[in-house]
Amino acid sequence: MTASPRTADESIIEVTLNGEARVLPAGLSLAAMLEHLGLDPRKVAVERNLEIAARSAYGEIEVKNGDRLEIVQFVGGG
Repeated sequence: MTASPRTADESIIEVTLNGEARVLPAGLSLAAMLEHLGLDPRKVAVERNLEIAARSAYGEIEVKNGDRLEIVQFVGGG
């Protein structure tokens, strides 16, 4: 009996990002995830599992399998 590739590969995790299922490398902090996604952490707010993450803790908070993440980008205007 073989496991499916997603459950057998511990180097990836599945999260819900802004309502969509995404696969990410395992072991990323919020800061590393934002970098992986090409986002500037100074210009976004991140909610993880219904809690707003403190920007000062982005480097310490690990993204885990099954996390529900919402990322909001700040947009300037005039």
